This record gives sequence, structure tokens and C-alpha cells, in this order.
Amino acid sequence: MSELAVYEGLVEVRAIGLQGMVTIRGDFASDAFREAVSGVARVTFPEQRGASVDGARGLLWMSPDELMMLVPHAEAAESAAKLAEALSDQHALVLDVSDARAMLRLQGRAVREVIAKLAPLDMAPDGLQPGELRRTRFGQVAAGVWLEGEETATLFCFRSVADYMFELLSTAAHPDSRVDYFRSAAR
Repeated sequence: MSELAVYEGLVEVRAIGLQGMVTIRGDFASDAFREAVSGVARVTFPEQRGASVDGARGLLWMSPDELMMLVPHAEAAESAAKLAEALSDQHALVLDVSDARAMLRLQGRAVREVIAKLAPLDMAPDGLQPGELRRTRFGQVAAGVWLEGEETATLFCFRSVADYMFELLSTAAHPDSRVDYFRSAAR
């Protein structure tokens, strides 16, 4: 998938390009762990199922003991090394997975509808709130998705299936596939 890939339909499907991503596992109850992670990431520690993101930097809650740290791609290796050093006295794992993952952004009024066509998620407005993250499947592809706002979602998957994911999302966003479920349900 080209880093410039864009599809315009019910929503815009856009490849984000290279993004630094560091998998982190550790004890969320430890203040030292939370401070070290937040300090390197330069964002606040996320709540359960949350995403604390500021531009190319962020922390994504993946599970009760796992986070994904987002940093500019050029800083990923250095950030992973810095965090591993800061956590060296704790039981923790820090691994740069930047080259194994790809990110896509969905933007437009029908973002909930497009996601609902592909993933077994409750995409009703009270089901997934802006700022929340879920790990799920889009078709048969494992992915994570967080709702940045009512019309913006960011998704990440393995780079090996990024082309397929882009095509899958583009098909779900095709103008002839409009369902209007969320608009009709609100009436």
C-alpha cells in the first residue's frame, strides 16, 4: 500500500504512512511504570480502553497490562531504548514494532457505518465513544481502532495485510454501499 493511498467515498480512507509504534507490557498499578511510560511518550497515561493521543505521539490501551506507544517514526528505536532503560528495574517488555504495523484513517460522516459493516463492534453513538479504543477484527484481519471524534477513526493492523485492509475499507466506503443505519436509527 502506498503511503499516499487515499480513497474518497462515504468516508475518506487514507494511509497514514510511517508511524513509530512501541509495544509495552508491564504493571499498570505501578506509579514508577506509569510515570516512565508517560514521560517517554509525552502524553498522559490512558484510561481503560482509552487512547491518549497528541499528533504523532500517544498511548493506546491494548489490554490490562499492554500499551502501544506512538511516536514519530524516526524516534521509535530511541524511544524504545530510553523506555527499556527507564523500566530496567521492573518486570516489563518494550519492543519497537513500527515496521510490522500500518495505520489508516477514516474521516467523514459515515465513519461509524463503515466500521460497523466490517467489525463486530457496537458502533452506536453510546457504544463507542470518542477517545475509546477497541481491538477487534475487520473481516478476518486483526486490528485496533480508536474513535478520535464523531467523524474520525484511526485503525492499525499488520503491515502484511495493509493493502487488503485498505481495499476492504474502500469497498465498505463505496457510495453505492450506503446503509444509513445510524441516521435512520436516530429518528
